[in-house]
Amino acid sequence: MPHPAATDVQDFFARLDQYDAIIDVRSPSEYAEDHIPGAINCPVLNDEERARVGTLYKQVNPFEAKKVGAALVAKNIASHIEQQFLDRPRQWKPLVYCWRGGNRSGAMTHILSKVGWHAEQLEGGYKKYRRQVIGAMEKAPAQYSFNVICGTTGSGKSRLLQVLASEGAQVLDLEQLAAHRGSVLGNMPSEPQPSQKCFESCLWETLRRCDPERPVFVESESKKVGRLRVPEALIDCMRTSPCTAVTLSRENRMRLLMEDYAHFVRDPLWLNERLSRLTVLHGHDKIAHWHELALSGQMETLIDELLTEHYDPLYERSIHRNFVHAGDARTLELPGITQADFRAAAQQLMAG
Repeated sequence: MPHPAATDVQDFFARLDQYDAIIDVRSPSEYAEDHIPGAINCPVLNDEERARVGTLYKQVNPFEAKKVGAALVAKNIASHIEQQFLDRPRQWKPLVYCWRGGNRSGAMTHILSKVGWHAEQLEGGYKKYRRQVIGAMEKAPAQYSFNVICGTTGSGKSRLLQVLASEGAQVLDLEQLAAHRGSVLGNMPSEPQPSQKCFESCLWETLRRCDPERPVFVESESKKVGRLRVPEALIDCMRTSPCTAVTLSRENRMRLLMEDYAHFVRDPLWLNERLSRLTVLHGHDKIAHWHELALSGQMETLIDELLTEHYDPLYERSIHRNFVHAGDARTLELPGITQADFRAAAQQLMAG
């Protein structure tokens, strides 16, 4: 029997799937920090307006704040209806939420309902949603069967996960959700990492749509992906799950890394800024040497030395210490790095 709390969480998220749209009426900055996946942002007060009303509330009185706020809210709701909702049919059923199910979402819900749409307000708002995500991520990971994809840097783990997903497998791609490749050189170009809250929302949204009766493929990440923390219950489950060790020849690992980190080839100064963070581990002389290789365009030599002196030893030290079944992992050898090579490997894994 499911734990009562788990049932409550499942019911909560199942209800979210029943609506034609989810409307987040909080300010753009609140929405950017985190929101229900799939929600559209229709702020009834933008950040500047919200600050203005809040200042009036504190420094003048609530009545003056409410008068100004009501005018702004009415104007903004009218604009959203004109710009986004006029083509919606009568049977359209949106769910509206704000921070805690108060006046902001109440105003939008009231007006949409008066139009004739089946609008509903999310009781408890985003605050309740956030509690549900935290509760789900504490309990739900134990319900799933993970297959942990292991392998040294450049062995193609991330590409394999992408192909597995395209082939219909269940994949929890932590690096993709975190917008980070999980190492000191892992920042994605022109793509900042999401907030911790947003990361957790996306994790749960992906996981809740997986079938517990089928394996979920995930990479052997550490507790942090860039600056983001993997929830403790999830990392604990991953570390006790069966492993598959992907192997790739040294030559192909070099080719793959040259492709995946082409942005560093184009911007060696950015690469050197990242490499400087390894000074504590490798000393000033070694880092100066690697800086020179980057600036002189000797990227293949640099990658080879980084693999030999940093990434491979780091992997060997950590994998067996952190993943219980790494020692008896199934081996999956990739003959190359073409799409066909990864597709064949994915199909082999899915076949069991």
